[in-house]
Amino acid sequence: MTSIGGPQMVDWNLAVATATRLVRPGPEVSRDEAREVVAELRRHARASEEHVRGFTRLSADAAADTPVLVVDRPGWVRANVAGFREILAPLLDKMQQRRGTGPGGVVMGAVGGKVTGFELGMLLSFLSSRVLGQYETFAPVSRELPSGANGGGRLLLVAPNIVHVERELDVAPHDFRLWVCLHEETHRTQFTAVPWLRDHLEGEIQAFLAETEVDPMTFLERIREAAQSVGGGRPEGEADGYDGGRSLVEIVQTPAQRAILSRLTAVMSLLEGHADYVMDGVGPAVVPSVAEIREKFQQRRARGASRLDQALRKLLGLDAKLRQYRDGERFVRAVVDEVGMDGFNRAWTSPNTLPTKAEIAKPADWIARVHRRGDS
Repeated sequence: MTSIGGPQMVDWNLAVATATRLVRPGPEVSRDEAREVVAELRRHARASEEHVRGFTRLSADAAADTPVLVVDRPGWVRANVAGFREILAPLLDKMQQRRGTGPGGVVMGAVGGKVTGFELGMLLSFLSSRVLGQYETFAPVSRELPSGANGGGRLLLVAPNIVHVERELDVAPHDFRLWVCLHEETHRTQFTAVPWLRDHLEGEIQAFLAETEVDPMTFLERIREAAQSVGGGRPEGEADGYDGGRSLVEIVQTPAQRAILSRLTAVMSLLEGHADYVMDGVGPAVVPSVAEIREKFQQRRARGASRLDQALRKLLGLDAKLRQYRDGERFVRAVVDEVGMDGFNRAWTSPNTLPTKAEIAKPADWIARVHRRGDS
């Protein structure tokens, strides 16, 4: 884990090793049950593609197709470390260049990469038991984890987590697995049917990271805060009622980043809200118990599993993600009700037709702007 100039800022191999060593065991299933779950998720993923594309009226060329992978928790960890390593490379290179002159330079030079890798591994071990599915937009190709052409992405379905949640909610397994696949397939369709979307998001993220002015030691301290929450090691007096301070995203903001973050928030709200809207729109026709699943899942989302979850959601910015589901779904529903699905799909025309953060809250403003322009 070395490079020109000394040790890297993050020991990625240690992050993977730590996370896979600490990851919680999944629910108990027999070998035959596990095979059946994997096979059913693959069938549902294929079926969901047809359902989602028919409902959204979005389609992609075969050349834009991306794989669907059913993984376990360590597989999810390896995929996400690969993605983090790729997307964070410019920021970490910048921080490494500053390491020698910053106040944390001595510490980071000696043990920083190992410590950060260990702390990141702790975080990933925690998160790996909570994610049901994920469309990896920035997915480098590897022998173990294939992705689309030119690193175009891949869809991950985390089998043990899906089984765990369906048992926890006491819902029909067949219905719940299809319901999850509908949501995740919507994300896959968004990126395969809108060819400019991936590059646009990558450009925004890289612009955000390029503006980051954060001391390496501050970055390490924030990761340690999150890891201490996972391990129950918060400072005395903070364990109860912790309201979290700032998230990891917020601590790297400069004034120049606020506009970028606003645009990113709007795009993520659109993507997440659209997926929830599609899941609800398709669900009644193909998932018999969709109403029960939706109600129970929303209750689970809202309450979180514990105070620990609430603290980590704040620190990692996951509370913002929950708002994105809610606000984005309201936007999509209001627009489709007013101008229909084809009218909503104008959002995918170009970066200029994406809703702003303010328009997510006021769909009528987006309709007035985009449809007036399109009809003129």
